[in-house]
Amino acid sequence: MQSINIIEVKTPSQRKAFVNFPLKLYKNNPYFVPPLYGDEMAQFKKKHAYSDTCETVFFLAKQGRRIVGRIQGILQRQSNELRSEKRVRFTRFDAINDVDVAKALFGAVENWALAQGMDTVCGPLGYSDLEREGMLIEGFDQLSTFEEQYNYDYYPVLLESCGYGKEIDWLEFRLRAAKEPNPMIAKVAERALELSGLHVVDSSKMSKKQYIETYKDSVFDCLDECYRHLYGTVPFTENMKQQMIDQFMLILNKECLVVICDKNERVVSFALCIPGIGKALQKSGGRLTLPTVCKVLHAANHPKTLDLGLIGVLPEYQNSGVNAVMLRQLNEILSSGKIEYAETNLNLETNTQVMAQWKYFDSTLHKRRRSYIKTL
Repeated sequence: MQSINIIEVKTPSQRKAFVNFPLKLYKNNPYFVPPLYGDEMAQFKKKHAYSDTCETVFFLAKQGRRIVGRIQGILQRQSNELRSEKRVRFTRFDAINDVDVAKALFGAVENWALAQGMDTVCGPLGYSDLEREGMLIEGFDQLSTFEEQYNYDYYPVLLESCGYGKEIDWLEFRLRAAKEPNPMIAKVAERALELSGLHVVDSSKMSKKQYIETYKDSVFDCLDECYRHLYGTVPFTENMKQQMIDQFMLILNKECLVVICDKNERVVSFALCIPGIGKALQKSGGRLTLPTVCKVLHAANHPKTLDLGLIGVLPEYQNSGVNAVMLRQLNEILSSGKIEYAETNLNLETNTQVMAQWKYFDSTLHKRRRSYIKTL
């Protein structure tokens, strides 16, 4: 058996090999959805959005001339400072089904973590909560969304063989319009808007660009407040905000966005629903070729499925009935006849308040993901 050689990624050819490896590993897999190729390559640039808050390292595993695995380590300084932790995150772990390959890759990240003065490795977690996170442990026969990372069913075994154990799970649901809508939802929604002096933004009165420019700052403020106590989250920097807008501007459909504001146009609740573009990206490996751009634009303008990217209600409004407004709006979108279903993406298993809302839909729990941890 050939020995395993771990290489730190530094050259342009190594960077390309790092990004290309999962595309080869999952070639023709019907459930794998690649990230945008350009976004993956952009993280190697010095002006990457997270370069001011993170330290990072990339490794490739080779047997002879053959690449057999990859992994990235991230020292997220913001998160460590907020939580008084000494953690390194691992992400972008992909490998053949070989325990020795996995041990070599994780050994490299663990040694790097120790050299940085850290005492724990956890993940899969990216630079922030907006990146792909969690290792799939159930639902291997389900199509991933654009925001998720697929992995083979042997991955959890590899992690456990390297000494990693569960820290927390995320649950994912598929939502369809309620077969028998709850009439109380509409009544509570109208009453909540009236008593709190709130309104649902009418997106038909402005262009997509105007809509985003008008409410983006307030949405990010709301997002920071709603998510700041959740696992793995960090506050948004201006660079992070702009990167997110740049990444999603092409695929956002304002008819699928829900924004609720007070009388001063401050966002108090929002739902960022993204048209499902996974299938449009599969064949191109995430490269935005002209045919792929056409497919993505068609999926964005005529969505058949939705990904519930981010949903939030300011704490001060969480017991005011505003959640009923959000449920009503989402159910109207799903009842339009245009959308087959929506994917919730990741719900922390501890976030029972959010998951309790899905009982008002025809919902199915169909995926589970896990974040692992190891003390060094």
